[in-house]
Amino acid sequence: MPETIGIIGAMDEEVELLLAGMQNAETMDKAGIRYYKGTYHNRNVVVCKSGVGKVNAAVTTQVLIDAFGVSKVLFTGVAGAVHPELNIGDIVISSECLQHDMDVTALGYERGVIPYQEVSAFQADKDLMLLAQKACGELGEVNCRVGRVLSGDQFIASVEQVSWLYEHMQGACVEMEGASVAQVCFMNGVPFVVIRSMSDKADGSAHANFAEFTVASSRRSHAILDSMLAQM
Repeated sequence: MPETIGIIGAMDEEVELLLAGMQNAETMDKAGIRYYKGTYHNRNVVVCKSGVGKVNAAVTTQVLIDAFGVSKVLFTGVAGAVHPELNIGDIVISSECLQHDMDVTALGYERGVIPYQEVSAFQADKDLMLLAQKACGELGEVNCRVGRVLSGDQFIASVEQVSWLYEHMQGACVEMEGASVAQVCFMNGVPFVVIRSMSDKADGSAHANFAEFTVASSRRSHAILDSMLAQM
């Protein structure tokens, strides 16, 4: 039976570019999220937009697995740079994902550790990581880094927080959904990778031309996904 790839975009622009390249697209609404099922590069795909935050992303991912039987999940969007060598427009490919706002330190756990659970940092699929790296290389002069994606239901906007997340949690970037997608995939035995474009430095200095950046970022994310799907 042919596999089905689940693709989660964080922005309308990303989803629209993917839909433009899909064939035989059908729509289905579940749990308040619209899913587009069709083919792309002759592969069965389901495309959707997750909404903001970990709960939205987790529900979206579980629906992809339960209702559509996806065998892989690709998640793209924007993030704030945490690693000091990352700049606006750079790409982070997840090596693993961790919830930075999981905080049970009062009971002796390290920050990010989920109590009573063996795994808290969820590893991305190595083959998908390599495909994403190859696709990034095809973009030309774009800095691409493999690293830890930190997720939390917080918008990080201070230099102090960024420094702490880098020094104590070894984050490459910070956003609000990736670790929940990763955890749901891990719990279901589904390979995943998270690909993020840096929209800002997560330090309160908002990107001056964010609307313009969003368009450029969406095109870049689409190019990466297009290349990955063509090579799967």
